[in-house]
Amino acid sequence: MLEELTIEGLGVIEHASARLHPGFTVLTGETGAGKTMIVTSLHLLSGARADAGRVRTGSSKAIIEGRFRLPSGAGEVAEMVSAAGGEVDDDDSVIAVRTVAADGRSRAHVGGRSVPVGVLGQITTSLLTIHGQNDQLRLLKPEHQRSALDTFAGAPAAKALTGYRSARDTWTGILDELEQRRGNMRELAQEADRLRFGIGEIDVVDPSPGEDTELTATIRRLTDLETIRTTAVSAHGIVADEGRSVIDGLGQVRSLLESSTDDTLRGLLPRVAEALTVVTDVGAELTDFLSDLPTDADSLDQLLTRQAELKALLRKYAPDIDGVIEWRDEARARLAEIEDPAGSIEELEAALADAAHEVAKAAGKLTAIRLKAADSMGKKVSRELAGLAMGEAAVAVAVTGDRASADDRLAVDCGGELLHAGPNGTDRVEFSLVAHRDAQPLPIARSASGGELSRVMLALEVVLAEPTSGSIMVFDEVDAGVGGAAAVEIGRRLSRLARAHQVIVVTHLPQVAAFADNHLVIGKQVRSVGAGKAGRTGKVTSTVRTLDRSERVAELARMLAGLGDSDTGRAHAEELLATAEAERGPATEGGRERAG
Repeated sequence: MLEELTIEGLGVIEHASARLHPGFTVLTGETGAGKTMIVTSLHLLSGARADAGRVRTGSSKAIIEGRFRLPSGAGEVAEMVSAAGGEVDDDDSVIAVRTVAADGRSRAHVGGRSVPVGVLGQITTSLLTIHGQNDQLRLLKPEHQRSALDTFAGAPAAKALTGYRSARDTWTGILDELEQRRGNMRELAQEADRLRFGIGEIDVVDPSPGEDTELTATIRRLTDLETIRTTAVSAHGIVADEGRSVIDGLGQVRSLLESSTDDTLRGLLPRVAEALTVVTDVGAELTDFLSDLPTDADSLDQLLTRQAELKALLRKYAPDIDGVIEWRDEARARLAEIEDPAGSIEELEAALADAAHEVAKAAGKLTAIRLKAADSMGKKVSRELAGLAMGEAAVAVAVTGDRASADDRLAVDCGGELLHAGPNGTDRVEFSLVAHRDAQPLPIARSASGGELSRVMLALEVVLAEPTSGSIMVFDEVDAGVGGAAAVEIGRRLSRLARAHQVIVVTHLPQVAAFADNHLVIGKQVRSVGAGKAGRTGKVTSTVRTLDRSERVAELARMLAGLGDSDTGRAHAEELLATAEAERGPATEGGRERAG
């Protein structure tokens, strides 16, 4: 629950603080007193976009602080607070703060730690639900009606929708590629010609891996062939020629040491043998080197020609021959992919058909869940309307296929019917109001009056809130356009709703306010700040005050007829309050215990 709310520098509110209680709390006050600012402050705590224009004139910033008591079973919320670096107090409460500077900058804090505004919204919206007059207008839009139905259906609908979206993403990916292939036939043909030419040019030269490096070394060697040959022959003569070579000398040394009887001299034999092995290897390598040297310089011209061919490839395809070979291999793979565009298109068309089947299958599963939920939801909302002085009215929730046009690229065949596969399924969801038993269902956008729409929304929110308990529900004048007996029924229903939830309502109706467990009034004061051309000017300041029973009677009398000091008005207000107290008495106490 929301235990405390402190507001500074927001709209007409200079400083206001209120302690809130479990059960049903109403906020009343004259028009312009600042009731909307209370709701605005809760919107800001829910992560809503900051508007610098909401900062009170003369203030550098607006500060909204709320203390939330976490209900039992809210471990997920505590984990989110901990993950954000914040701390939950020992009494299971957490403080959320939103600051909006006059220059538009916004800051958020949760549990004593600065967090992004989005994180604040994730934490608070799991505890706090706000229903304003704008929500009634949103209820008229089909997409919001579909969302409400999915919310009612719960986890099965969410899981089915996730599966549908995954299948749809696969399907649209194949569809995009197929359309690209069909549209780029000419470009693909031109690309294939370029690839064939490049592959043929490389195949004619037929380079070997690392050939360019080896060729450069060979050419460098040939440019100084005689000097290299002389050096190699001389070295070979010293190392391996018969008679006076190093090998012969080391062989003699080994023979002498082997014939010696001195242990020290014989101990040198392993080292001499090692040296002889090394020198012998050097001699063999020099022999191989000399054999590989060209016998004449004529081969230099051939090598230079080969090098020119390789350089021509390097200029076009890659910085080295290994890169050229890699380009050829990749080009062959790409050519095999696009060389037969008709064949690849056929494969994509087959894959597209399979993917479309999966989309239709997933859509059908989602539709079945929605149809079942729609029937149950319609019955429950209709029962709620009966308790809101709309006994003969009923709400029908229709789930129909969203028919696709002939040129719709996102059309899928669902049971022989072409439907548009949108991001949220192939269904159209529409709430209809049946005014009485013999009436035809009509969309609520065309059939419901303002008062009826308020009650339909309230009934809907009550039904959506049934599976949960311990949440905070804020209603901002959802009773607009309602009066008389209907207002009494709304107050009675809100009171029952407060048995499981903390309910905070901004209202102008005394019939609703009378059913509240706690009554806060928003007062308006005008302070003179100077003289203008038209006389004294004033600055409006709002205050928040909790009323006792006597004060509630006066406030209800004011709301009834603007006659707070009238004996008749007070008598009427006393009667209204007593009637409400009699109806909610025992239930309210139980509600407080459960909500707390």
